[in-house]
Amino acid sequence: MAYYVYKDALGQWRWYLLAANNRKIANSGEGYHNKQDCLHAISLVSTSGNCKVYMA
Repeated sequence: MAYYVYKDALGQWRWYLLAANNRKIANSGEGYHNKQDCLHAISLVSTSGNCKVYMA
């Protein structure tokens, strides 16, 4: 599993969690103005210390 961080069409930061079978199993549900806020949200919901975070 891995988290992916990207900017949406409105220029806000979002994330999604991709499972090992390449299916999205979670997303941020909202956009963040600051990338650091987006990364902080991942840290709040992350239960696995070994998930990677990729920047798009």
